[in-house]
Amino acid sequence: MAHNDRSRNVTQGVARSPNRAMYYAMGYRDEDFVKPMIGVANAHSTITPCNSGLQRLVDAAIAEIADGKCNSQVFGVPTVSDGIGMGTEGMKYSLVSREVIADGIETCVNGQWMDGALVVGGCDKNMPGAMMAIARCNVPAIFVYGGTVKPGHYKDKDLTIVSAFEAVGEFTAGRLSEQDFREIERRCIPGSGSCGGMFTANTMSSSFEALGMSLPYSSTMANPDSEKRDSAALSARVLVQAIEKGLRPRDIITRSSIENAVSLVMAVGGSTNAVLHYLAIAHAAQVEWTIDDFERVRSRVPVLCDLKPSGRYVATDLHRAGGIPQVLKILLANGQLHGECMTITGQTMAEVLAQVPERPDPGQDVIRPWEEPMYRQGHLAILRGNLATEGCVAKITGLKNPSMSGPARVFDSEDAAMEAILGDRIRPGDVIVIRYEGPKGGPGMREMLAPTSAIIGKGLGESVGLITDGRFSGGTWGMVVGHVAPEAYVGGAIALIREGETISIDAGRRLLQLHVSDQELEQRRARWTPPAPRYTRGVLAKFAKLVSSASKGAITDGDLSY
Repeated sequence: MAHNDRSRNVTQGVARSPNRAMYYAMGYRDEDFVKPMIGVANAHSTITPCNSGLQRLVDAAIAEIADGKCNSQVFGVPTVSDGIGMGTEGMKYSLVSREVIADGIETCVNGQWMDGALVVGGCDKNMPGAMMAIARCNVPAIFVYGGTVKPGHYKDKDLTIVSAFEAVGEFTAGRLSEQDFREIERRCIPGSGSCGGMFTANTMSSSFEALGMSLPYSSTMANPDSEKRDSAALSARVLVQAIEKGLRPRDIITRSSIENAVSLVMAVGGSTNAVLHYLAIAHAAQVEWTIDDFERVRSRVPVLCDLKPSGRYVATDLHRAGGIPQVLKILLANGQLHGECMTITGQTMAEVLAQVPERPDPGQDVIRPWEEPMYRQGHLAILRGNLATEGCVAKITGLKNPSMSGPARVFDSEDAAMEAILGDRIRPGDVIVIRYEGPKGGPGMREMLAPTSAIIGKGLGESVGLITDGRFSGGTWGMVVGHVAPEAYVGGAIALIREGETISIDAGRRLLQLHVSDQELEQRRARWTPPAPRYTRGVLAKFAKLVSSASKGAITDGDLSY
């Protein structure tokens, strides 16, 4: 088997090293020391259903690696369940876990000088954390998605995790009985797999197909199905071939392939978190990509898929309708995809899609044809204005009117805002401001699924706005604007808003504006003092110290030359 330069150093080094003793203790034989060492990053855990079904996929990959005359070196990867942590102090660890995952995989792959890496992940931060590490290490690698959960069912409706959060608002508004509330809670997640709509996990995994770092069709398979296990095994086989060819991640992750991934995110109506994560992935791959590139792509790529949270269908429906390759082929046929980009299969994207029809099956309505999109332009708009001079992200699908102006209702934490929403202190026309929840201020940039779902459940989704320096769940929809930068903790204008002042959100004009003069804002800023840090020790304190602005991806390995 041919090795790249790095592999040759590994195998020759081990073959004549006393460190072989460590391998003998694990059952290695002399002939194993000339085989490539493939790291298998295993995110299996019983913390969350997103990851509880991963072990059989890891086992399938390990068996295929052995068949390919390679050695697998398995190590664990931590995960945090966003669905469990949502609305609690624990949610502050979610974005932090992206960095922990990236650092952990990099540490094992580079610390043991592995020849390749196969990462198996499920919950939201597994995907970007893995891809950041893969790009940093730059040894042949592939990502294996654990698969989506199948939808739950109750009273002839498909359910997802968001159904449970929205039910809280409906119940407190008196629009849902306690029995129905409990049944939705019990039935919305029927088994293993990641949240079923086009939320963050499915957004990121789907985009990895477009990026070229995962196998076609793999991101919309359901975790319990046998095809998911087969896909994991095939992924391992493809990785062995990539090691033979010396095909590395940075041969695949380029400016053009990131543009393909972001185009796919727009076409499927994906999560706002994709903005944050692709800024971080591009940084890890040393690819030039800025927040304004998302707006450039949005302006030319329509939303083609009718998917939850703002649409009707879930990932398993998308899979039956042709999956991500069908969406990619529509983009390619209409000049919105770089077909020359290399993929982990060793084929270009155009070659991978060669047998996929240019038009979706007319017998389904999950994927729309190019000329009949859900929306003519993408749904993730980058807004600027005096409240977001570095930019912010608005998700504008599902809205009858993507603009509003109203009085600010100001809260210095998610918890305080949630109390006001459930306590019926928010009125139609209000613009809720949740601040000091940014990367540094939270710290950790919590997702606001609980308050946004409560707003929807209260029947205020079309009439109430919400802006925050925190994040939103992929399951969020409504008149919401997140990632406001600069954040409150560093003196951004969001810290200077006073109760009742008028705020305008205008997605059409890509504007987020506080109707206060620049002179007044400067006077307020001169009097403003930052709050004391909420954490002074541990991982949250380290994160707050190192993390960049959300407009740069909330990365922790930026300029460390101090």
